[in-house]
Amino acid sequence: MLLLLVVAVAAAWGWHALALDPGEVRLRFAGWRLETSFVLGVIAALLLWAILSLVLRAVFWPRRALRRRALQRGHERIADGLVAAVEGRHAQAAKSLERAAHVEALQAPALLARARSAHRQGDDGQASAALDAATAVAPQAALALRARFLLEDGRHADALALLKAAMANAPLPPAALRSLIEAATLGGDSAMALAALDAFAKTRSLADADYTELETNTLAAALTNAPRADALAGIWSGLSRAQRQREPLVIAYAKRAAALGQPLAAMGEIESALRRDWSENLVRAYGELGPSDLAARLQKAEGWIATQPNSAGLMLTLGRLCNQGELWGKAREYLGRGLAIAPDASLWEALGDACAGLGDADTAQRAYHNALRAARAETTESLPDTLRGPLDTRASVVEQRSAHGVPTLVLPKQ
Repeated sequence: MLLLLVVAVAAAWGWHALALDPGEVRLRFAGWRLETSFVLGVIAALLLWAILSLVLRAVFWPRRALRRRALQRGHERIADGLVAAVEGRHAQAAKSLERAAHVEALQAPALLARARSAHRQGDDGQASAALDAATAVAPQAALALRARFLLEDGRHADALALLKAAMANAPLPPAALRSLIEAATLGGDSAMALAALDAFAKTRSLADADYTELETNTLAAALTNAPRADALAGIWSGLSRAQRQREPLVIAYAKRAAALGQPLAAMGEIESALRRDWSENLVRAYGELGPSDLAARLQKAEGWIATQPNSAGLMLTLGRLCNQGELWGKAREYLGRGLAIAPDASLWEALGDACAGLGDADTAQRAYHNALRAARAETTESLPDTLRGPLDTRASVVEQRSAHGVPTLVLPKQ
């Protein structure tokens, strides 16, 4: 309404001004002379412009019609080629996409789709030729797709070299940055992976959950590949508080710290994380920190039994720690309790080690066979009564609550 009011006021003012002085326009050319008012002159100019536009449209209409037809046919060919590629009819896909590439406006997507179809077919020569042609019209897209092909072929070193060289010349698109993160991670170049991760985060091209997963995997690989204790500490201290609370990162840091001769730091991080929130993966990692400080770790782990009596991961850790300390009988007891709670391949394998330490070769062999069967999700065989008899699983009872909050006592299957 305000705009209409402004237009009305402007029109009234203009009409008043023209009424006072309508103006005069004079044209003289080659003996011809034309005189008219300013208003009629403007109207005549507009009519002349409209007539010329219609004439030009009529003259160039056939050309535009042909271009529209070619563009429409190109769209149809790209659609046919993509559908054929998904259906596995790569020869037909190549033919349709090659024809679509003759349309200038569709050249880039047609060539990129042609390269993808050829790569899926295993024709690396055609894929490379299509990417070379696409580089002239869509260089960054062609670079990202070429790097992705190298990663899919297992040539992460070549992908890393390609993307590093391109990154030195111009910023990489998000897809190329993600490929660079993967290539650098596989190649053990943690510095490059972290730098690419920082650049990729600014693009915001992934959903939050997907980016968190990518970030966690990249940081875990950087922690695992840290060459020295100071480098490991630098990476760990550079993480945010929320990142240092992620389970995979705590495990990666703890294992690497223990391997680099810092078991106390490794133990401290896992113990702190378990105080915040109990985790089967974390407590299993606690038993995989090497032979250092066995007595202290065993004592700490045994203190967790009171609050986590039916944790199979805790029983596995206790069994492994006892095996490392050659406390074979104690290890067998803990591992038997773990098998009564939730049997898996790791528990059977550790039990085999404990039985071998006790000199019971037959039972150890049965336990190792059960570990293989459990890993293949097959049914395990029962062990001799001499082993099952002394096992004490009474401490495996734990209070659980129903959906309505009513406490229930759940006994593990005997």
